[in-house]
Amino acid sequence: MSIQYEVEQLADSYGVADSFPKDFGYGGEEEADIEDNPSPSDTKPRILLMGLRRSGKSSIQKVVFHKMSPNETLFLESTNKIYKDDISSSSFVNFQIWDFPGQVDFFDPTFDYEMIFRGTGALIFVIDAQDDYVEALTRLHLTVSRAYRVNPEINFEIETQRDIHQRANDDLADASLEKLHLSFYLTSIYDHSIFEAFSKVVQKLIPQLPTLENLLNIFISNSGIEKAFLFDVVSKIYIATDSSPVDMQSYELCCDMIDVVIDVSCIYGLKEDGSGSAYDKESMAIIKLNNTTVLYLKEVTKFLALVCILREESFERKGLIDYNFHCFRKAIHEVFEVGVSTPWSAGPQTAGSPCTKAVPRETSSQMRA
Repeated sequence: MSIQYEVEQLADSYGVADSFPKDFGYGGEEEADIEDNPSPSDTKPRILLMGLRRSGKSSIQKVVFHKMSPNETLFLESTNKIYKDDISSSSFVNFQIWDFPGQVDFFDPTFDYEMIFRGTGALIFVIDAQDDYVEALTRLHLTVSRAYRVNPEINFEIETQRDIHQRANDDLADASLEKLHLSFYLTSIYDHSIFEAFSKVVQKLIPQLPTLENLLNIFISNSGIEKAFLFDVVSKIYIATDSSPVDMQSYELCCDMIDVVIDVSCIYGLKEDGSGSAYDKESMAIIKLNNTTVLYLKEVTKFLALVCILREESFERKGLIDYNFHCFRKAIHEVFEVGVSTPWSAGPQTAGSPCTKAVPRETSSQMRA
């Protein structure tokens, strides 16, 4: 494996982070005392992390959004309060994660559960598939049925296995809640499956997702690229990809490439006094594998990177790829401008939504094949 890496620090480089992985993150958490201060005016969509005690809710949050090593999660103390974590991965992907302790009865009369669920975009219920999950299924049924009655637009995500899948759906059918759709993911914090699952959850909260996917389809079809991901650099969540199927091995390669880029930048890309940024508008990397595959990373915004997978023969037309990338990057920034000027919609994408923006008409005509 040969690596080509190019770093050039600019005077106006982004101040995203100074080091990786510890400092290259989203910031700290804050306790949310729902009993005393429910903050109903908060407009950011929420992702709720729920489940029984020791099911792995806090571990998932720490690994995905705070770059904690999976082995370090073994020493996490059990959560005893509701923690609210603000995630701001780009100008239009802004949400909060609320981590609920398993032992707290959030349906207690002192909790305003209607306020909690009404502003929620997705509810993730974590079940430890290696543990006795009968009690967890009972809690799951109570949680999703109550949440669905308050907010039918919530996306319900469960990390589990097939037997739990069948039992959970049977319980909902018995309660005449057939229209309630549950999405199931079998994940582990020890591999990339948890990042892929969170990617699918976050994508459901992005109103501009169809526009981003269309832009990626236009880009790869005109550039001879096999697969492209639009990554949030900090969390390694891909917020969009083209319409071709996602291969887990390809996704893992792209995640590892981001780690390499940030690690090398933190060592060799900063100024002698330690100032500057590990990731800025000049960040770019090329990795050539021994199977004639090339990984190509380019900065899109100070939070996002485009990672492409292509063949060496296609990469010979690098000038064409860079020109098409310039058109793609310009179109992405136009989408961002709409995301900044319009409010968040915490529900699914609907036709005619004010947050929806069609692909700029000149984008497909400007890209060259």
